[in-house]
Amino acid sequence: MKCPIDGTPLVITERSGVEIDYCPQCRGVWLDRGELDKIIERSAAYSAPPSPPQQQRGYDDQGDHGYRKKKKRGGFLDELFDF
Repeated sequence: MKCPIDGTPLVITERSGVEIDYCPQCRGVWLDRGELDKIIERSAAYSAPPSPPQQQRGYDDQGDHGYRKKKKRGGFLDELFDF
C-alpha cells in the first residue's frame, strides 16, 4: 500500500499487538478498523495511578522556590509510536 500523501510505500509494524502502517517519508500513521480502539484500551490499562504529592521545600540558592519540573514518564503511546 502507498502513502496517500506522498506515494511512498508504507511500512507495516506491530507494537503491543497493534498493527500500524506508517510512512517513513512523511511519518504519517494509518490504522485499520478497530486498531484505534485497541490503542485506547491499552493506553487506559497502561496508565498508572498518580504518585502521591511531594513535600514542598523552601526557597534555595537556585531560586526554584521549591518547585521542580516533573519528568514525564513515557506512556503506552510513547512506546507504540517509537519508530
